[in-house]
Amino acid sequence: MKSIKVASDIVPVGEFKTGIAKYLKNIKEMGNTLIITQNGRPAGVLLSPFEYDKLVDRKLFIDSVNRGLADVESGNIYTTKELKDELRKRRAKRKTK
Repeated sequence: MKSIKVASDIVPVGEFKTGIAKYLKNIKEMGNTLIITQNGRPAGVLLSPFEYDKLVDRKLFIDSVNRGLADVESGNIYTTKELKDELRKRRAKRKTK
């Protein structure tokens, strides 16, 4: 995600309403994030679908790594042989269905 430019990436909701098409085009083309304020406080963040997808993918990856680390800490692990045996069982089960 690009860094936020205070001069151009933070707009009041009234200004956003009047220039919504311009802001959406800028977000789509430039990949900028827009912070929308209401009564001088941040009220929302608008970002491109591409940037949103990147954030979601990154969050899913980090969550997966954290689950793996928690499994290691709790001893919930397989040896290579155990894993191969388990995979063979699951494949055999799928073939019989």
